[in-house]
Amino acid sequence: MDGQSPTDARERPLPTAQFYSVEYPGYVRPTSIHLALRNLGGLPSLEDVFKRGAMKNEALLELNFCPGNPFSHPIPGDIVSTSNILIKVTKRKRHKPGGDHPLQEVIGEYTAEATGVILKSARFRSMADYQFQPDMADPVARLRLAMDQLDVDAIRQYAIPDEKEDYLIPSESTLRDIDPQLTGEIEQAASTSRSNLRLFPPPLFSRQGIPQNYNFKANPTSMVTTVLNEDTGEERKRLINKGRWKGYGPATITFDDPNVPESPSSALQQTRNTINQDLLNHIIQLLEQRPVWTRAALYNQFSPTEVREIHNSKVMLPLACYMFQDGPWRDTLVRFKYDPRKDPDARVYQRIYFRNANHPMSRTSVVTRRQEGRSAATYLSRSLEQEECMDAERRRSHIFDGVTIAKETAAFQLCDIQDPMLKEMIEKEEDLRETCDERDGWYSTHALERIKTVLRHKFFSLLQGYVATQEECEALLEQGGGQKKTQTTRLVKRLKYGKHNMAKGALRPEDAAAARLQATLERNAKNLRTTRRGKHGQLAPTPSSGT
Repeated sequence: MDGQSPTDARERPLPTAQFYSVEYPGYVRPTSIHLALRNLGGLPSLEDVFKRGAMKNEALLELNFCPGNPFSHPIPGDIVSTSNILIKVTKRKRHKPGGDHPLQEVIGEYTAEATGVILKSARFRSMADYQFQPDMADPVARLRLAMDQLDVDAIRQYAIPDEKEDYLIPSESTLRDIDPQLTGEIEQAASTSRSNLRLFPPPLFSRQGIPQNYNFKANPTSMVTTVLNEDTGEERKRLINKGRWKGYGPATITFDDPNVPESPSSALQQTRNTINQDLLNHIIQLLEQRPVWTRAALYNQFSPTEVREIHNSKVMLPLACYMFQDGPWRDTLVRFKYDPRKDPDARVYQRIYFRNANHPMSRTSVVTRRQEGRSAATYLSRSLEQEECMDAERRRSHIFDGVTIAKETAAFQLCDIQDPMLKEMIEKEEDLRETCDERDGWYSTHALERIKTVLRHKFFSLLQGYVATQEECEALLEQGGGQKKTQTTRLVKRLKYGKHNMAKGALRPEDAAAARLQATLERNAKNLRTTRRGKHGQLAPTPSSGT
């Protein structure tokens, strides 16, 4: 044997042909190969997952035993690299002469031949779970099929069906596919009724099967209650979660609503005994003294601990007041039964708000604020006098006196403006309306615009570090008359454009007003410097320089 022992295997060259294999979890006959390929997504899907350099998201293969059914859970497949050899086995048959039995006359000869190397294989290791097949005649099922087929007419015809508590419906079908010895009485029960819970599978299925311990436990806060059907008079039992969160808020109306709320709802009345009665009575007393408050102005009448309790209770403010969604008293807390649209004296409770576009809106995280508030160093570094001073400043944050400023955003009620010039303009009764207007309230447009112009000028002047004089405000009123201008002005700091702009370069009304105010301040400061340079021969310090 050419110097080789009989036990040595003969060396054969390995073919260079490359193959890919699919370990199909099912019986495949030569006549059903096309069905197997259909369940795998077709040849294009196999070519994509087996191509060289396929990304991870592209190498996804799913086996669907019910193709075309969106509620069928496919089996995810994994593409793994292998180094297997594809062997071709051939069996040849020949008859043995002289045999009596036909089986003994056949002698098989097997030959094996390597045809190539298998570089990648598709494996399906996940289990085909038991699946719930919904009723395909249900409107939701038909809508799902219409969305897959892009059937616009069927999608437009869909309507949400009325909810019926028919969780069990009669059925004539039986479990014919199950051995009768295993069903027992189950088959008889199934022949009379079937489930109708309408539990539709999710639109997307996860590829990860993670086993978890279920450990079912009933909700301890669930209680069995009896519900009466008003139409049929039938009583049914339901599980109601008594511990669920109930979102309560003040009753809200629009400016066009003819009537105002006179009392809280019956559901809120049931929670009255669960809150701090002293705080609730204090809020009611404040609303009796002043029928309209902003939330900030009302909170400033309490200590920080009381404010936290009012905010966390969720039902204390709804028990005492209601709110306007729009109009001159937007987002204000109004006493029950009081309608500011019918009381001309309510003009002093109107709210003026304008944005500071250059004010950064970023806020620290809740965790950071809590850590800073609870740290011992914060309390140790502050003396008792500093704490009292900070509390006094907080309680006056809703008041504008024209000299000090507590925040960088302007939202004031007219009654909380103590600046002498503005107060005189607010208390004037010459330029008022006979009926309340949705935009300007009891003031005329001209009068309210003049108040806004002066307030805007004084507020932004304080932000720049100096107190605006009455001469500047009067000159500003003479130039503009309180009316809106159409000219555009370049700002030192470019303002942000909003998404609502319909024209290129358009600004919000608040931003445009801020731009006009900034331009006026720059022009006045320039004129003042020029005047002082002409009188004294040198540039004197201006109020905006901080001296």
